[in-house]
Amino acid sequence: MTQSLHDTALELFRCAIDRADPAAAVRAHLATQPLAPLEGEGRRIVIAVGKAAVPMMRAALATLPEAPATALAITNPENQADLAGAEVITGAHPVPDQTSAAAGARVLDLLKDLSPQDQVLMLISGGGSALMVAPAPGLTLTDKAAVNEMLLASGLDINRMNLIRQNLSQLKGGGLCRAAAPARVTALILSDVIGDDLRAIASGPTVDPLGTAQDARALLQDQGLWHTLPETVQTHLTEAGAAHETPVAQNILIGSNRFSLEAMRDRAEALGWHVPELIDDLTGDVTEAATRVLAAAHSAPMDRPVALLFGGETTVRLTGTGRGGRNQELALRIAQAADGLDGDWVFLSGGTDGRDGPTDAAGGLVTPQTWAEIAQAGADPEALLNNNDSYAALQSADALVSIGGTGTNVADVQILLRRPA
Repeated sequence: MTQSLHDTALELFRCAIDRADPAAAVRAHLATQPLAPLEGEGRRIVIAVGKAAVPMMRAALATLPEAPATALAITNPENQADLAGAEVITGAHPVPDQTSAAAGARVLDLLKDLSPQDQVLMLISGGGSALMVAPAPGLTLTDKAAVNEMLLASGLDINRMNLIRQNLSQLKGGGLCRAAAPARVTALILSDVIGDDLRAIASGPTVDPLGTAQDARALLQDQGLWHTLPETVQTHLTEAGAAHETPVAQNILIGSNRFSLEAMRDRAEALGWHVPELIDDLTGDVTEAATRVLAAAHSAPMDRPVALLFGGETTVRLTGTGRGGRNQELALRIAQAADGLDGDWVFLSGGTDGRDGPTDAAGGLVTPQTWAEIAQAGADPEALLNNNDSYAALQSADALVSIGGTGTNVADVQILLRRPA
């Protein structure tokens, strides 16, 4: 425990990101649990979808014993790259467009007329829901875009939004498995969803749906949203028949926020820190999250160095015109409460994708001195916080965490290192 608290916090943050590295996770799984050998004239089709599709596909191609019959990666334009042995196409995110529809149609075409001897390997990461779309028969992309816009403004949680999305799609909610039947489907999944409900990651193309069309209709009516839907969507949800059975796929979680928390815990303990129980559900408003972090700090033992580790994804209530993100604002709120924490401590909050809000920072790292340092730099920390201008506040005290894009995303992690004075 000879390195500074600042450097230790950054080391643990990097450890969380490394555990969520999509390529490393795919390689590690396929090296220890290889796919079953192909039978007879069987073919192997590999499809990667999501923001991490390219590195996941690259790792699969390097690890599989033979080249697949077809390899297709679908990602966002920012992450597009040439990849030997695979076709790479793009969709749109967060709102799907014609490129997303073209990607969905391409996938459905690949899955046509497969046999029981064929294998489909799916590599799934966050963003897949918008990057690959296939509207249900009778619906258009315009219909789905209108529904998606309504859902994003509705205040519904991700599971309830996905219940509706799944019932308007040929691929979501197990639709991919139904399209691939009778081929065997294996999915390696990198979770960007707190709690790791596989039905919510990329809207669950390889798992049972969250509910039926009747369930979706009842939810929309209960929430007063039914009459905001396009008429074609109302007709589809009203006339949809009984749901088709979803063939069982082998779904394997290879990376998640919880996995990254456990990696941080193991490293912290190896460095000599006492780590109480992990807190893997730091969600909700950032103000409430700060209160929860401080409560955990006050209840932790003070007779030894303690590392408090959190994971989740908070929200910020925008009341000002400043620039920042949920991690930067959480760090600034902890700095504001520095007088209430005894001992020597640092607090880091960061997004594992290396980006926090519309900024170039991943988050913030604050100490007992940060709030005063902002004032010493000539800024008003209280006014900046009230204006949601956490980026400017932390920048003035050299308290931003800037690491660049990481190529992965398993939500956010927080680290509070505290030792007796």
